[in-house]
Amino acid sequence: MEYITVQQAAKKWKISDRLVQKYCAEGRIDGVRKFGKSWEIPSSAAKPQDPRKEKAIAASKPVTPRSEPFPGFMPLMNTPFEPGRCMDYIGEMEDGPGKEIALAEYHYFSGQPEKAIQEAELYLTCPNAAYRFSACLIYAYANLSVGQIQHARYALAEIKTTLAANADRAPYVRAIEAFVAFAACVLLHLPLPEEMPPMQEFLPLLPPGLRAFALYVWAHYLYLKEDYSKSVGIVEATLDMGADRYPIPAIYLHLVAVMDYMSLKQTKQAQNHLLAAWEIARPDDLIEGFGEHHGLLGGMLEAVIKPGWPEDFKRIIAITYRFSAGWRKVHNPATGHDVADDLTTTEFAVAMLAARGWTNQEIAQHMNISSHTVKWYISTVLQKLGIRQRQELKKYMLK
Repeated sequence: MEYITVQQAAKKWKISDRLVQKYCAEGRIDGVRKFGKSWEIPSSAAKPQDPRKEKAIAASKPVTPRSEPFPGFMPLMNTPFEPGRCMDYIGEMEDGPGKEIALAEYHYFSGQPEKAIQEAELYLTCPNAAYRFSACLIYAYANLSVGQIQHARYALAEIKTTLAANADRAPYVRAIEAFVAFAACVLLHLPLPEEMPPMQEFLPLLPPGLRAFALYVWAHYLYLKEDYSKSVGIVEATLDMGADRYPIPAIYLHLVAVMDYMSLKQTKQAQNHLLAAWEIARPDDLIEGFGEHHGLLGGMLEAVIKPGWPEDFKRIIAITYRFSAGWRKVHNPATGHDVADDLTTTEFAVAMLAARGWTNQEIAQHMNISSHTVKWYISTVLQKLGIRQRQELKKYMLK
């Protein structure tokens, strides 16, 4: 029998090396042989069927549990569609507000905030609470991305009005309100509200996709508290329990794992999670999250995405500049933490690593540049920030 390598099988089946190795480890390819840390695969072996496809077909239309507070809330986030079929799923939806809200979600998560704003704006005063609530949430973050801070604040205020109008459904309204408040504060790196209900109170009341995203927010919160091991433990457990069926939450979960592993200096694990997120996101162009998290990913985009997908990298960086400008307009005044706003994305990535104690040599090796270039970047950053020592960088970096 003739055998091929993992790399040859990946090329033949048009999937990643990592996915081929996963199929081998799970015993889903007949006749494979393991040698060392790799595999030999029969040249006649057929590509395994992606189980997500079967699940997506079975769930071609979102199932709305009777206990769900607002049926139809954030439909795309709550849908286990197969990567690469996002627009097919939306196209198969029944015409109406739900379909248009899903399209607004898609345009936001694919880095097209202007389109998302236009689509969500139509439902800001919709009588249906689920559609109005979804529209306000999308509208708020999309306007943040284009620097229209007053519009973003208006939408967040409208969310509070919507929740107050549904106070008769108190347990579920409390769950959604807690989720929105928690997400807004954590993702903007702001202090949590004083009257914040415990996570275990509202988490079980959320629908599955939203619950997975809420666990991403919780992991992000723990990351900000520098509890990296617990944060990544939540991510790994959430993915193992099926969150990878929901592409949008799964992307964000993998990205916070990158943040954790980079903070722990476990770059191989960080790279694996970045590529896992990229494998889910790229077929549908769901790249917004990569731009939003750039500063926290520790130069991983420059080290991995830039060499392999240079045009996509440019688009991600454009999202980074746009989103971070709006983010700082809310974060800096509210916290008094003056996160630097006049650095290039590469300068910021180098400075983030330097602020966390990485040596010039470690940064150079990670980002595939010379130590001399790292030194030049740090000197430029210090000059721009008006400081003299790299120990002072932490005051201007993300936490």
